Amino acid sequence: MAFRNLMAKLGAGNATVDAVLDSPTTTPGGAVTGTVHLTGGQVAQEINEIRVSLQATVEVESGDNEWKENVTFGTASVAGAGRIEAGAKAAIPFSFPVPWQCPFTTLDGWNLRGVKIGLRTKVDIPGAVDPGDLDAVTVQPLPVQRTVISALTGLGFAFRGADVEKGRLAGSDLPFYQEVEFAPPSSLRGRVNELEVTFLAGPHGVEVVLEVDRRGGLLSEGRDVGGRLHFGHSDTDVSAVAAQLDAAVRSLGARRGWL
Repeated sequence: MAFRNLMAKLGAGNATVDAVLDSPTTTPGGAVTGTVHLTGGQVAQEINEIRVSLQATVEVESGDNEWKENVTFGTASVAGAGRIEAGAKAAIPFSFPVPWQCPFTTLDGWNLRGVKIGLRTKVDIPGAVDPGDLDAVTVQPLPVQRTVISALTGLGFAFRGADVEKGRLAGSDLPFYQEVEFAPPSSLRGRVNELEVTFLAGPHGVEVVLEVDRRGGLLSEGRDVGGRLHFGHSDTDVSAVAAQLDAAVRSLGARRGWL
């Protein structure tokens, strides 16, 4: 028995968890629902807690180095302390709120290669090692986010891709933020490298952070300039949103002298 208890603490014969999602698709500010299936190992074990959390793969930059790491956010408890007998099974339903500023992973049916979100499920057993369970989650953009992207496309900006970067912007709730990258329209080529857009969403709408990466000339350095716009969740008129975005971009250009 002592050997079996030792093996359980090392992870062999340990209790395991498996989350089955009702749907793998959600939105920022939405929810992920499903059932956690707990199966007892070779011996009875005390459990401190079962929890779920979201996990994002983010880019980290330090000096000239760049790498990716997994960052956990939005952890919630599914079940508290208890005991699972050897070989026993339990099913625990859960509903997990998705943070408003969670990055979206898909656009127009295409998965964004630089954005990965998963639901991590772990059982906390004293002294034991639990590798947990990770399920991929598809996060669709909010209607207003999709409207902003459509409006920029209509203005001639070409979607390049998206990634998630470690760090914080003013107004951000998470330790990372998503950047959506656009190539400039022909009228700005030669003066602008790209436009980067970050969405800081909340219950009442979304703040759109615009960052323009300028090209440097023979006598000047390229540099970034930025601005912000706020849209409500009901602002889904592409023409109206495009007009505000166009005015904001032109205002940035007028201040910096590249329009």
